Amino acid sequence: MRVRKFFERLFNWELWNFHILYAPIAPVWLWYCIKSRSLWFFTPSNPNITFGGFEGEGKKEMYRLLPAEITPKTIYVKPGIPFTELKNRVNAAGIRYPFVVKPDVGMKGILFRVIENDDQLQKYHAHIPFKYIVQEKIDYPVEVSVFYYRYPWQSTGVVSGFIYKELLQVTGDGNSSLKQLINQHERAKHRVEEMELRHGHDFERVLGAGEVFYLSFAGNHNRGARFTNLQHEINPGLVAVFDKLSKDALFYYGRYDIKTNSIEDLKNGKQFIVLEYNGAGAEPNHIYDCGMSLGKAYQTILQHWKVLYEISRYNARQGHAYWSYRRGKKYLRAAKHHFRILEKFD
Repeated sequence: MRVRKFFERLFNWELWNFHILYAPIAPVWLWYCIKSRSLWFFTPSNPNITFGGFEGEGKKEMYRLLPAEITPKTIYVKPGIPFTELKNRVNAAGIRYPFVVKPDVGMKGILFRVIENDDQLQKYHAHIPFKYIVQEKIDYPVEVSVFYYRYPWQSTGVVSGFIYKELLQVTGDGNSSLKQLINQHERAKHRVEEMELRHGHDFERVLGAGEVFYLSFAGNHNRGARFTNLQHEINPGLVAVFDKLSKDALFYYGRYDIKTNSIEDLKNGKQFIVLEYNGAGAEPNHIYDCGMSLGKAYQTILQHWKVLYEISRYNARQGHAYWSYRRGKKYLRAAKHHFRILEKFD
């Protein structure tokens, strides 16, 4: 079993470690640093977001740039406050179970949880070491990602990627235990240790025929979500929706994660909620789950890096300066330290 999993990973680039996948094209990133004379050449890309949204920016920072009606109802919580105070704040905000909790500064679905009751909330509150958010759970049936960029000297942007997300889940057959279903699942079987940590108490449970069990509520590729490419759905209406959102926020490059009632509603600019968006550090995740070759994936990534470089260079010439080496190094070191701690608590 282990040997088979090893070879599956070896011959499927989508399962490779992030650093291994990106190592062959890293010199191109370095070349943009040299051309810009800045290790942080991307920082002017999104002038209203700290570090250009490459890493370490908070959810609060992003939500304040968007209209309140298209963002989830959210409160920000400091760890250590009395639980009664937390409960009062949640109730006053009109947020009801089940709801979502996650770090204000987070990534890759770390410490993302759906909270069903007081007991779960109290355990999460006692466990998490940093400021986090309590957020209404959006029940729109469709979750998508939209990769968008716009050159600052142009009035219309580009939707370069549009994908539908399916959360990591298994479906019961009336005979198999959860553990057996996980070991049979093409994605979950590569994450058995993580699954045991999260769902070990349910491993021997036999799921009824047709019963769906969500292994993760985070719609991230690194958390096992499956993507379906919706490139054929991109049209001028969809681009116009994100042109308006992005112009108001001075957002030039990155990826939106969205829940919507339907693809058509989103293209018409109605019945959707922005869960969050990622700036310069956003990966063009439409390279996954569409049968793309490794060479084509690299071509797509490099095309996006070129766009990022050109946007950043233009904005720098307009007065949005590159971060200094010292400032960027200090910020990135603090961000990575923050994430290492989060991973330990996850």
